[in-house]
Amino acid sequence: MNFLRGVMGGQSAGPQHTEAETIQKLCDRVASSTLLDDRRNAVRALKSLSKKYRLEVGIQAMEHLIHVLQTDRSDSEIIGYALDTLYNIISNDEEEEVEENSTRQSEDLGSQFTEIFIKQQENVTLLLSLLEEFDFHVRWPGVKLLTSLLKQLGPQVQQIILVSPMGVSRLMDLLADSREVIRNDGVLLLQALTRSNGAIQKIVAFENAFERLLDIITEEGNSDGGIVVEDCLILLQNLLKNNNSNQNFFKEGSYIQRMKPWFEVGDENSGWSAQKVTNLHLMLQLVRVLVSPTNPPGATSSCQKAMFQCGLLQQLCTILMATGVPADILTETINTVSEVIRGCQVNQDYFASVNAPSNPPRPAIVVLLMSMVNERQPFVLRCAVLYCFQCFLYKNQKGQGEIVSTLLPSTIDATGNSVSAGQLLCGGLFSTDSLSNWCAAVALAHALQENATQKEQLLRVQLATSIGNPPVSLLQQCTNILSQGSKIQTRVGLLMLLCTWLSNCPIAVTHFLHNSANVPFLTGQIAENLGEEEQLVQGLCALLLGISIYFNDNSLESYMKEKLKQLIEKRIGKENFIEKLGFISKHELYSRASQKPQPNFPSPEYMIFDHEFTKLVKELEGVITKAIYKSSEEDKKEEEVKKTLEQHDNIVTHYKNMIREQDLQLEELKQQISTLKCQNEQLQTAVTQQASQIQQQKDQYNLLKVQLGKDNQHQGPYNNGAQMNGIQPEEISRLREEIEELKSNRELLQTQLAEKDSLIENLKSSQTASDMNEQSSTKDSEQIAELKQELATLKSQLNSQFVEITRLHTEKHELLQKMEAFTKSIPVQGENESIIASKTTDVEGRLSALLQETKELKNEVKALSEERTAIKEQLDSSNSTIAILQNEKDKLQLEVTYSKKEQDDLLVLLADQDQKILSFKNKLKDLGHPIEEEDELESGDQDDEDDENEDGIKDQDHI
Repeated sequence: MNFLRGVMGGQSAGPQHTEAETIQKLCDRVASSTLLDDRRNAVRALKSLSKKYRLEVGIQAMEHLIHVLQTDRSDSEIIGYALDTLYNIISNDEEEEVEENSTRQSEDLGSQFTEIFIKQQENVTLLLSLLEEFDFHVRWPGVKLLTSLLKQLGPQVQQIILVSPMGVSRLMDLLADSREVIRNDGVLLLQALTRSNGAIQKIVAFENAFERLLDIITEEGNSDGGIVVEDCLILLQNLLKNNNSNQNFFKEGSYIQRMKPWFEVGDENSGWSAQKVTNLHLMLQLVRVLVSPTNPPGATSSCQKAMFQCGLLQQLCTILMATGVPADILTETINTVSEVIRGCQVNQDYFASVNAPSNPPRPAIVVLLMSMVNERQPFVLRCAVLYCFQCFLYKNQKGQGEIVSTLLPSTIDATGNSVSAGQLLCGGLFSTDSLSNWCAAVALAHALQENATQKEQLLRVQLATSIGNPPVSLLQQCTNILSQGSKIQTRVGLLMLLCTWLSNCPIAVTHFLHNSANVPFLTGQIAENLGEEEQLVQGLCALLLGISIYFNDNSLESYMKEKLKQLIEKRIGKENFIEKLGFISKHELYSRASQKPQPNFPSPEYMIFDHEFTKLVKELEGVITKAIYKSSEEDKKEEEVKKTLEQHDNIVTHYKNMIREQDLQLEELKQQISTLKCQNEQLQTAVTQQASQIQQQKDQYNLLKVQLGKDNQHQGPYNNGAQMNGIQPEEISRLREEIEELKSNRELLQTQLAEKDSLIENLKSSQTASDMNEQSSTKDSEQIAELKQELATLKSQLNSQFVEITRLHTEKHELLQKMEAFTKSIPVQGENESIIASKTTDVEGRLSALLQETKELKNEVKALSEERTAIKEQLDSSNSTIAILQNEKDKLQLEVTYSKKEQDDLLVLLADQDQKILSFKNKLKDLGHPIEEEDELESGDQDDEDDENEDGIKDQDHI
């Protein structure tokens, strides 16, 4: 505090200290002071200066204030001061000393400082994290600062919050704050956050915003609440308007049902405060957002049905017929009811049944039409009633028929006690007020929209013009008023009615052309060169004449299609006709009327076009232009195509009727099935009950048997003639006989059961034995196949060995012959001796290898014989395969015996050969040829290797 007094004292001491210098000193103290108290006092001083010296504080202190938010989060007081200072710098809400052009300059300053603040996205993220603090002095300034940022640069701040983790969720927690100031400012913050951002709107909605906002509205008293209710309703509109996803979520969450208590306003005249009117106006607008004609048809229809089911439509109709309701609320209620019933048959039927609280009761439609044709009623209210009547007739052929029927002679009340809707429309159609003429003509045109039956019925309407004169048809009266040169608004309304009436109705076209004055009047109007105000009437006359050509069935010879086109070409000119026809769509009010179904005009002078009529013009303008330029041959072809299409339509209609009948039959069958199911369930229930009763009877019977046995034991035979516990002796004897019979039956059944069990056991054992035989035979066949394969391999090996032995035997024979020749020849040189020795060594090596292979073969034969013995033991258990396995075994034994004999012969040959070789060596020694030691070593090695063989081979080595 001493620091603050010094600064402020220095500021007032003299002119040497300007405001900028003071702010600079404070900023330096915030940046450099190490004591938290000094920094806090400096920030407090900046806050006090920030409103008056906004620019200087913003330029010099913003960076330091942001640094305080980052570093001093532990002290809530300095954080609160810093947030308040930033809010004063950025916000444009509070201005103390307003000078000239200060408002615009302050807005520019706020935008510039906001841009500086959000340039670093971390600043917005930091602000979001500070909102998690529960301290009032931190949370409330943070909410106000973020709201101000959104007001200045909404889209940029929205994008930063959208990408910030849990950014929107943190803000949703504000609605749950127990402190009303923070909660209410949180609603304002969410208003700015959700404005024109569909992604954020969806996130807020799925964060349970609807539930919280509706709870706040209920707590505040619904329509009787204060400005908080208004803020919540504006936020709900932001979330729902033009957001199909949120609208669907709102409907599926059953929140429409919670809107009904809003409109329980009662009939008190004293309860309409300005805030209540505002709240109720916003509530009605919220209902209209859910059922707007611009929404997808499916979503609108489901919301309309939900509003009828929960009683919301009924509550709105109560307000509609109540007394003392302010005019703007009544007008908005009529518009709301209009869109709730538009295109929904159930709601339209209910609205037709609503009566006004009068004596005698009158239908609400009649009361509203009385207001529409009354020129003393406000213009906005009359437009709302017209919109309500249009919505009541939209896609409602039943309602259209009811309105037209009130004009027919058979249904008009002869007593004149009550006024019908048709009489009111005719009265408005021919009144002196041009606005009533236009509204009545448009309303009657909607009773004929896309309904050929009612167009034909309306031709029967006759009007009494004056006493003594014959009645005139409604069609003729409309053309008479046209020819009298009334106001433009009246003529435009009548021409729109006639165009709607004659389109797609050849009978009405024939009635129109039957009056010989109508076609000359239309051609005269089109051919004249009138001012700009009359150009629209000329265009509508051209459209009516074009409709008379295009939908002409050529029933009148004088006004056939071709003659009418020749008349246009002669008196008007085709190009001029098409140009006049184009005046309609080029009119400045045409595009405005084509945008929305609601007739929303700033003043009566702008009430020229109807929305449905603009769609009719768009549909017919092109086809009429083509029809004017077509030749008679093309018309004939087109008529043939139309006839074909009509036939096709008739066929389609026939099949549709068949399908409809089948659907009805299916529905009846489904109902029968459901009825039968119900009966079946009832019968099953009855069976279950009877079964339980039977079980109870059985239990009682068993209990009685037990009691009877006990009584017999205690009482003895002297009570045989008396009653025992209410049971007669005859019954006791009968029960005993039944018991004995049951015992005998039980014993018989037990005997039969034992026989069956023994039979089953025999079958099981036989089945098990057969299964084992099949398994063993299968295994034996597999092993036989493997044994055959091994025998084949052994045979091939024996054959190859036999061939090798034969070859060696031949080589030895050749060697013996050479040795004999050698002994007879001259003494051999050392070179020949070495060759003989090498060959001898080679032969010995081969012989040793052959002996080794013979040994392996013997081992294999031994193993095979063991396997054969095992297989023989396994085959003994099989009856079907014993003979086959025995034959195979005999064959194997023969082959093995043969191979043994061959081996023995081979061993004898080898022993003889070795003996001969030894004798040759001895002869060589005797002849004086020394034998090299290598031969002896090799022979020794060979002896060592042979010693490792079996007994028979050891003997051979020794020899």
